[in-house]
Amino acid sequence: MPPKDGKSAKKKGGKISKAERERLQREADEQRLREEEEARLVAEREENERLERERIEQEKQQLLELKDRERREDELNELRHILDENHSAVATWESECRNKAKWERYMRCDGSPDPAVQPEINSFISLWREDSETQIEKVLENCALALQLIDELDFLLSEGPEPCTAQQYQETVICLQSINLSKLNQATEELLKFANSSSDIESGNMQTVVQDDNITLCLWANLNKNPRFKGYRFEEVGLGFELPKPLAVSDIAVRILHTRYDHLSHHSEREQVQRRRSMMEGFLTGGPSESAAEVQDGKIEGEGDEGESSKQVEEESRSVRSESRKRSAVSVISSKEGRKSSSIKLLEEGESQMEGIATSLEADQNGSNPSKAELVFDSADIHIVDLQQFTPLGGVFYFDVFHLPPQSHIVKGWEMRELLETGLQVFPYPTEQSSTSVSLDEHSSTVVSLPVEVTVALPDSIMFLEGPQVARWDPIGQHWRTDCISETNYDAETRSISFQMNAFYAFTLLQESYANMPFQSWELRPLGKDSALFTITGALTEVSITIKGKQCMLQMEETKDLDHILGKWMSPSELQKAMRRAGINIFVNEYSDKYVSINSKDPLIEHTVYEQMALMSSAVAFSWSRWNTQCGQEHLVLQACEQLEAVPVAEEMWSLYLLGAQRNQHLKMKEHDNSFSAELAEGSEFHSTFLHMLRQDMSIEGQARVRQSHYLYTDTIQRLLCATRVLTYS
Repeated sequence: MPPKDGKSAKKKGGKISKAERERLQREADEQRLREEEEARLVAEREENERLERERIEQEKQQLLELKDRERREDELNELRHILDENHSAVATWESECRNKAKWERYMRCDGSPDPAVQPEINSFISLWREDSETQIEKVLENCALALQLIDELDFLLSEGPEPCTAQQYQETVICLQSINLSKLNQATEELLKFANSSSDIESGNMQTVVQDDNITLCLWANLNKNPRFKGYRFEEVGLGFELPKPLAVSDIAVRILHTRYDHLSHHSEREQVQRRRSMMEGFLTGGPSESAAEVQDGKIEGEGDEGESSKQVEEESRSVRSESRKRSAVSVISSKEGRKSSSIKLLEEGESQMEGIATSLEADQNGSNPSKAELVFDSADIHIVDLQQFTPLGGVFYFDVFHLPPQSHIVKGWEMRELLETGLQVFPYPTEQSSTSVSLDEHSSTVVSLPVEVTVALPDSIMFLEGPQVARWDPIGQHWRTDCISETNYDAETRSISFQMNAFYAFTLLQESYANMPFQSWELRPLGKDSALFTITGALTEVSITIKGKQCMLQMEETKDLDHILGKWMSPSELQKAMRRAGINIFVNEYSDKYVSINSKDPLIEHTVYEQMALMSSAVAFSWSRWNTQCGQEHLVLQACEQLEAVPVAEEMWSLYLLGAQRNQHLKMKEHDNSFSAELAEGSEFHSTFLHMLRQDMSIEGQARVRQSHYLYTDTIQRLLCATRVLTYS
């Protein structure tokens, strides 16, 4: 019995009464209500606090905007005044330099003609054309003088002379180039006339090399006619060739003439520029099909007129772009709201003449009109080289085969020679004897000529970022072409390339113009008063340019072959030309965005920022930002900070700036934040110009250095920034 009582008591004690359950439920409901009320009160309080913060922020924002509007006109006027003063000073300095150069040219007493004076240059051309001198040393001397005159004329053309004067200069350039090659051919013939007197004892053939700073002439005369002859290599210059058997037993001479200048590409550039212009005019006049037909038939307006030369077309394009740049960046800022029609039109004409046409064509769903890319280079022949996409480097290699001139014979003590008045005669190749029939299938066959092989050591003065491509010159179509070339083999260790061609052609080495783009990063930091270091990390290599006053100096690591430009001070224009010739292109033009994936920005806003960066570059460092790709076309994001010492900028010192046409602001966020925020930095204000935005946090010393910056230094920085357009091409 006792155990039963205990068990019963346990069951009774574990059972909760109904009243107890109701009490516990009430307490739980009350607790829940209290918690809900507390949560509601907290949420209400937080919402009120948020609304209050937003109200305060809005009031603060309105106050800052009001303050910005009140001083906007003063800031714009001050910036406009600074830019106008600098522009005027630079224009005056350039005018004085031109006048000084003209006077020095006039006073030069070295016997060379002034190419800008038509009677002088005409007399020189006439006398040189009639000169019977064929000795190679004297010919090279005269050719070097002609090249100097051509360089002078190119410089005069780059200054944008009057159209009639530009045509005169261009005709003179073409004439000098033509005589230059003609004289080299005459000198080649003279050397070949006496080939037997210079024959090699071992091979029985004649081989010789003549070179100076401008050309390398390699000659081989087939005196022995050995059927087992394969080829010859001119070891001292790294050039060589191999011949098929029919040529090895022929009375021929082979020439490889390497000119370190390029007098062929401008013919192709002229045709391509005229093609683009004709197409654009056709679309503007509403006749694309007619224009396309004209292009295809080769009936481009003005094609036969030497006045419509490539230089003139380039000068016209340059003048349009120059006019657009003369438009004050400040006025662009102050009239942003009303420029959607007029300024955009001006922008498209100056910065990218094809942009508006291509954009409107993309909206056409019929697909009958050419695409944007086709507007840049429209050709049915895929083998024609687009000289906007590829750049010839290292000059031109003229690879020719000639009939060997009659050699002298000694008869009874007399030296007898047959004299011909035909000049240097090209040996026709391929011939029927040098061709073989190849069966395509059982019903058809084709005739294929035996190829000739060439080996070229890459010029030491050129940096090929990638393996070079080979193109041959088409004298009929006036183009570089990539067909008829096979078995190309590039050896990176020996820096040499070998290939085969089905005939003898002039050829050149090509590199993609924008192989180093888009840029991975960039930085511009001061090194002192009127001195800065501009570093661009490209897709394949890093380039650094030191700027001091109006001079620039290229610096690169791990480069042995560019001693002729590395560490040399030169002007911005000279530096750009030297870098392009050396294969280091970081500069853009109006067609570049058709070949490079870019971060599209409003070019007028971009140009405005470059102007102000140049003004501040003596005391402020600038760098790229990954957020620049995420702020839209109408805004720019970059990093900046005051930097008065010539040392690298510490990572924590950088600040982010959001720039637009109407407003510039210092951002609270940092470069490595996870998300973008346009929140204003503490204590910062809105400004209408980037210049005043940077000034608000600068030290007195920094502001003094900026005020003392020389206008030529500022102009040099601005030229480099506008030439590279790092805010768009990074």
